[in-house]
Amino acid sequence: MGEMSDKIAAAGNKIAGSVKEAVGKATDNDHLRAEGEAQQLKGTGQDVKGSVKGALGDKI
Repeated sequence: MGEMSDKIAAAGNKIAGSVKEAVGKATDNDHLRAEGEAQQLKGTGQDVKGSVKGALGDKI
């Protein structure tokens, strides 16, 4: 995947994670809340990966 597709996937995971976390909090569902937090972390990792790809350009 390229830089832009990594960043798009990251945004999707961050949004979906936020929604899951909010629903988990609202319904007092600790499992769903934790799953949302994990998905947001995955999105953050993808965002960093995309930034590194952008900084390195075609060198990778």
